Amino acid sequence: MTERQKDRPWLMRTYAGHSTAEASNELYRRNLAKGQTGLSVAFDLPTQTGYDPDHVLARGEVGRVGVPVSHLGDMRRLFQDIPLEQMNTSMTINATAMWLLALYQVVAEEQGADITKLQGTTQNDIVKEYLSRGTHVFPPGPSLRLTTDMIAYTVSRIPKWNPINICSYHLQEAGATPVQEIAYAMSTAIAVLDAVRDSGQVPQERMGDVVGRISFFVNAGVRFIEEMCKMRAFGRIWDTLTRERYGIENPKHRRFRYGVQVNSLGLTEAQPENNVQRIVLEMLAVTLSKDARARAVQLPAWNEALGLPRPWDQQWSLRIQQVLAYESDLLEYEDIFEGSKVIEAKVEELVAEATAEIERIQEMGGAMAAVESGYLKSQLVSSHAARRARIESGDEKIIGVNAFESTEPNPLTADLDTAIQTVDPAVEARVIASLQNWRDTRYQPPFNHPRPCKALEKLKEAARGTDNLVEATLECARAGVTTGEWAGALREVFGEFRAPTGVSSAPVAVPAEQGSALSEVRRKVELTAKDLGVGKLRFLVGKPGLDGHSNGAEQIAVRARDAGFEVVYQGIRLTPEQIVDAALAEDVHAVGLSILSGSHAQLVPDVLERLRMAGATDIPVIAGGIIPSGDAEQLRAAGVAAVFTPKDFDITGIIGRIVDEIRTANKLDPLEVPA
Repeated sequence: MTERQKDRPWLMRTYAGHSTAEASNELYRRNLAKGQTGLSVAFDLPTQTGYDPDHVLARGEVGRVGVPVSHLGDMRRLFQDIPLEQMNTSMTINATAMWLLALYQVVAEEQGADITKLQGTTQNDIVKEYLSRGTHVFPPGPSLRLTTDMIAYTVSRIPKWNPINICSYHLQEAGATPVQEIAYAMSTAIAVLDAVRDSGQVPQERMGDVVGRISFFVNAGVRFIEEMCKMRAFGRIWDTLTRERYGIENPKHRRFRYGVQVNSLGLTEAQPENNVQRIVLEMLAVTLSKDARARAVQLPAWNEALGLPRPWDQQWSLRIQQVLAYESDLLEYEDIFEGSKVIEAKVEELVAEATAEIERIQEMGGAMAAVESGYLKSQLVSSHAARRARIESGDEKIIGVNAFESTEPNPLTADLDTAIQTVDPAVEARVIASLQNWRDTRYQPPFNHPRPCKALEKLKEAARGTDNLVEATLECARAGVTTGEWAGALREVFGEFRAPTGVSSAPVAVPAEQGSALSEVRRKVELTAKDLGVGKLRFLVGKPGLDGHSNGAEQIAVRARDAGFEVVYQGIRLTPEQIVDAALAEDVHAVGLSILSGSHAQLVPDVLERLRMAGATDIPVIAGGIIPSGDAEQLRAAGVAAVFTPKDFDITGIIGRIVDEIRTANKLDPLEVPA
């Protein structure tokens, strides 16, 4: 048998970063030594939303879902002893992408790197932040300008950098069907490319370089044939779009370049060992087909639905990729699906449906207009509600959750406290002290930074005009400006944006037919309102802190509305004080708090304490999110009425429990449940 020429494996990444720049640096160097071939930096929520660690909204969030980077000193420490000129670094950063790229460039310059050789990616996709992830800061217009300026700058100054990584990953997490995932990502690409073309910063003959540097970041779910066909459809639509709309002749520039994180939404807290085979199947969707193979792959860890994975869990995910790439014969063959009638028919169907939806969005004025009108968000909320309804009815089976639920004891989670990594609560205080020290000493040796106020004034001046904002941002980085100061200066000029929630316009997902579970809950809601002498029960759904994962909160809000509650939901990013003020002003009967970032231990008790101080002890507080069992016990001990986690998939049942807690808090007798 003749020796086959093997393809080169895809880039293998682990999405990582936590606690502090020092701890993350150690983790990166360890992962690189294990054979990881690219860095993928996770930033904490204050860094992503442009706040310093000592801001009121940052409380409980510092170093939790990623690394805090507040200034140039943190960036230096993050990449200490890692030669940036030789790295391929992906940074998952959006609203503050320009700022983090500026810090990265300045650190590379200090290392003596040739910045034209820097390779990597800034995600920099603000549309999906408005729709699903919630780390946006500025309104759509200024946000698109920041993206455009970065693209224009990198194409001429850091030519190997991918300045935008259009991210449909979170759209699938928020409920997007494959058609919606393709259509919304492509509509974002059109908005960005039109803005770059129309800005006058890039001549037409260089638009090929712009298109050639745009990459995508997608989600691969467990329906792996459909997911693989989705990737082929993506590539086909991109090729047509870039040739016909932007006149890009070079096929190399038109190539659909994508990285993937396989689906975390489908990972279960129940029987979490099943997540390993889910992860493998999802990885196959984006690696099996040579013509639609991902450029880079990162896999979640099996225990992600339980809490923060440990280094060993991340290593296991890396080894899953390495076994496929180095032990199997996958990379020795041409595309194994070429000529398949089944695959071709599915791809054609996805292309036709996604193209029709792209045209619909263009008729509305494009992606930015469809964000501001709330169209895109309400479509996602209703798709997600439909999916949840299928799971609850059992039409969509999830092993260990709504099918095959009996299980042997799990040795992997026998000691749950050691099955996940916990962030030391003292980290926040250390990071804040270090930030204070930076602010106090940045003008003194060894830093000798110029006074940052001058650089910030220049930034604001540029923002008020039409200059490219990268140079002013680089000046801020060199002057020792902090993340909160940079974003604060732009907030002054651009203002802030609260994205539509999509809740009020979402259609009913579960009909309340006679005798159904929802009709019984509706009856309980009506009877309880009557017993309390009010027209309607009022329920406040709150998102305290910076966690922008609002999918769960939205689904609870929609189902509570369908069950007859008057729902108060103001969206993401609220302080405990604002939540309590709203609860009192709206005279609600219950408060539901949704947190997935791990800040529940600090923020939930704060809400409870404020309600107590206001004398509102008859308002039960319900908590939901990724909450380890030990933490759930502590929350209940602090006075939380009930705690729900991802294993509680029956939303109608949750709403029923909330009614029970309202009755208990108001000393009403339990309602008889019909036999």
